[in-house]
Amino acid sequence: MSQSTTTTLGGSPLSIASGLHGRHLTRRLVQLYVGLTLYGVSSALLVRSGLGLEPWGVLHQGLAEKTGLTIGVVSIIVGAAVLLLWIPIRQKPGLGTVSNVFAIGIAMDGTLALVPDVHGLAGQVPLLVLGITLNGVATGLYIAARFGPGPRDGLMTGLHRLTGRSIRLVRTAIEVAVVATGFVLGGSVGVGTVLYALAIGPLAQYFLRWFAVPEPESAGPEASPEEASVRPQVAPETPGQAILRP
Repeated sequence: MSQSTTTTLGGSPLSIASGLHGRHLTRRLVQLYVGLTLYGVSSALLVRSGLGLEPWGVLHQGLAEKTGLTIGVVSIIVGAAVLLLWIPIRQKPGLGTVSNVFAIGIAMDGTLALVPDVHGLAGQVPLLVLGITLNGVATGLYIAARFGPGPRDGLMTGLHRLTGRSIRLVRTAIEVAVVATGFVLGGSVGVGTVLYALAIGPLAQYFLRWFAVPEPESAGPEASPEEASVRPQVAPETPGQAILRP
């Protein structure tokens, strides 16, 4: 695989075609698209709970309020715009990266069309808890599929590599800026935003281990670049692992 078609997450090469082989391919593809779909569903449930959204959701909702577009369409547009920011920081997408841009927004709008507004804490709180938990499941599913990071996660790891700043600092700076901008535009910040920030790291890490796909037996020290590209990205203290931190 040429250098021009690879990038890294936690030190492993990635490309749009990376890892499209092997006996676990079907399972990994199912995990990827089920995970991305459930991520969109979970984001929609957070919207319907009315108690606060995840950081990027705050921005998406604020932009949707200002533009009149659906929040799912805004999510797709923002994802594509963030993906363009990968060019100057020399990140290149995987299949999961490109799929992330479209699948989440489509699933989100579809769920919002089916799930009505909920009024009263007796309905809002369970919806919030379900949304956060389902988001953790979804994150574990699609990251464990190992088809590349989402546009926003790739921006974080790319800036970490480019600036030399810690993952935690880069992630915090990005998400504070995103939440602040979204709030000014009219996005929903509330107790759900705080609970999401506290819970998503532990939840996603748990489900990442639960849904981990076994490594190919040949992916040892002498493995080819293609085989090495499908190693699980779960080693502690790597940029890939740090994506899961709140």
